[in-house]
Amino acid sequence: MNHLRLFLRLVAASLRGQLRYPASALLLTVSQFLATGIEVVAIWALFDRFGSVQGWRIGEVALFYALVHTMFALADALGRGFDVLGTEFLRTGHFDRLLLRPRPLALQLMAHEVRLSRLGRLLQALAVLVFASLAVPIAWTPATVALALFCVAGGVALFLGILVLQGTLAFWTVESLEIANVFTYGGVEAGQYPMAVYARWFRRLLTFVVPLACVAYYPGLAILGRADPLGAPGWLGWISPLAGFAFLALSFMAWRVGVRHYASTGS
Repeated sequence: MNHLRLFLRLVAASLRGQLRYPASALLLTVSQFLATGIEVVAIWALFDRFGSVQGWRIGEVALFYALVHTMFALADALGRGFDVLGTEFLRTGHFDRLLLRPRPLALQLMAHEVRLSRLGRLLQALAVLVFASLAVPIAWTPATVALALFCVAGGVALFLGILVLQGTLAFWTVESLEIANVFTYGGVEAGQYPMAVYARWFRRLLTFVVPLACVAYYPGLAILGRADPLGAPGWLGWISPLAGFAFLALSFMAWRVGVRHYASTGS
């Protein structure tokens, strides 16, 4: 069985396990939808009060919001295994079981628990995307659709890379450090607004350290057909999502160092 087929079977098994309790799965999904919906209400209240923020309208900000939350919803669903690596695998010694299986560790962890509840965040992001398309409006040509899919894929790679780094730190700390949430949930909060509204040092952090601007802001400008107020060239948005894949590759390099450091529980 090839890796992709095995991954899909493991994902299907995880989803079937959650659907054994359909009421619970539904309530968790709805709660995710409503929890992220509060953020939408906050953004709407901001623009309803002030009209625009440094020249940005609510429809444009809605596009950035939809892109970032779509990326994170997919990455969060796939990265659960890395998120709980320390408590569910390293501390208990169950990581040894993964090492004995003739399949990639990353594949096993990504398929460990694909959380169905993240569908609530994804649906809410897609609803905001529809709103953005009508409010701006956005001309969805084959090129812009392809760019949107490309930037979402790069964003999923970026957020998954952050979760991989969080899991890597657990080889030394056992407990997953909460500092990773600064770049996951904090990154989602920052990425749902245009980078142009932030201070220079913060823009540089989200461009060159954690390249969130590369997977959301610059592609979003290209989709909107809007020039960057900061002066970046228009073609940048068409290639910048590659930074997300580069970040994921670097994260897995660090991951391999962590795996070599692992010495089991000794029990």
